[in-house]
Amino acid sequence: MIEKKRVVLVPEYLENFSCIGSDCEDTCCVGWRVDIDQKTYKKYKNVSDREMKPLLNKHIKRRRSNASEINYAKIVMDSNSACPLLNEDKLCSIHKTLGEDYLSNVCSTYPRTTNQVNETLEKSATLSCPEVARLVLLNPIGIQFNEIEESINVRNFMNKQINTNREMSSKKIDGYFWDLRIFTIQVLQNRSYSIAHRLIILGMFYQKIQGYHLEGRLDDIPQQISSYSSLIEDGSFQDALAGITTSTTIQMQLLKELTDIRMNTGVQSYRYIECFSELLEGIQYTKDSTVEEVTKRYQLAYSEYYAPFMTPNEYILENYLVNYVYKNLFPSTNNTDIFDSYILLVVHYSLIKLHLIGMAGHHKGDFGVNHVIKLVQSFAKTVEHDSLYLNRVIELLKRNEYTSMAYMAILINN
Repeated sequence: MIEKKRVVLVPEYLENFSCIGSDCEDTCCVGWRVDIDQKTYKKYKNVSDREMKPLLNKHIKRRRSNASEINYAKIVMDSNSACPLLNEDKLCSIHKTLGEDYLSNVCSTYPRTTNQVNETLEKSATLSCPEVARLVLLNPIGIQFNEIEESINVRNFMNKQINTNREMSSKKIDGYFWDLRIFTIQVLQNRSYSIAHRLIILGMFYQKIQGYHLEGRLDDIPQQISSYSSLIEDGSFQDALAGITTSTTIQMQLLKELTDIRMNTGVQSYRYIECFSELLEGIQYTKDSTVEEVTKRYQLAYSEYYAPFMTPNEYILENYLVNYVYKNLFPSTNNTDIFDSYILLVVHYSLIKLHLIGMAGHHKGDFGVNHVIKLVQSFAKTVEHDSLYLNRVIELLKRNEYTSMAYMAILINN
């Protein structure tokens, strides 16, 4: 019998990914909540294996409030926030004893993410996995996308779905999703401009698109894309971008405030805590330091240690941003304000940059690729998977009126 296949859109790196198991410097089974879907929970209840049955009964519990088919139960983590079903080699005892079919939806699909655009499945992966972070970030050519065939029996855990049909979609802006997404990735991969300037161009563009959205002028989007594409191609933006001013003091203060919010809510990732400590040490941040003193050391760390490494390796940040755009179906959003999607993109980029600048100041001439991988991976695990924190960030920025393009440029530009 011929196996049925379906076409899936994937970034090239995903075709080269495989879990490295106990060789991994981190584990996906520590530091966060693991939901168990209803179908898997019922399978666990029928397990007869003498070794596994008491372990499953002890460590997997029903949710008694706000449960659904997706989060019907949960794994009760141990005192170290680790999955108690890991064996001594940091490998899953369920997988080893019962087989892959007994993994929950979350455990069987991580670190892969599946979205659906119309009828097409799109797969990517989260950088909270160290091996994925290496494959995504360390490709100097940049991220390419392929259509592949996979069996219809492959299990997928759906993350987001959108309908881009302009007549059928309840969110009319999604009717221009493909136009906007392709333009966004083209700008992010245009190496004629620095990564900061690419982000600022996108900010100016999405500010206009937000205006069109509010004014009911969505049909003007294709013309605006065409206009911006021409201006980018002929270099018309170069002079204006060169004249953009920035404020290192405001940048550092705002980013530090955003980081403190996350740290104060509790962080389980020891790798992220190590990176955060290196950030503080790298700019010699103490309670007694004045803003002027810390700003001066922050700028020194940027110019002496961060920029010499990152300037010739900007493809690392480019790859991060392109993967973010693709994985999160940017600029589609649940919010009515499309510019909020852009703000979140900038916040992720700017927080990563802040950490890396501080870490560069800590490691000095030894700062390199391994530090970037460690930070981005642990940052993704700590921040990207925390929707409550990200919502608080947007609220903070709006409350303090920091959501203008002028403030976004300050966060982006050094």
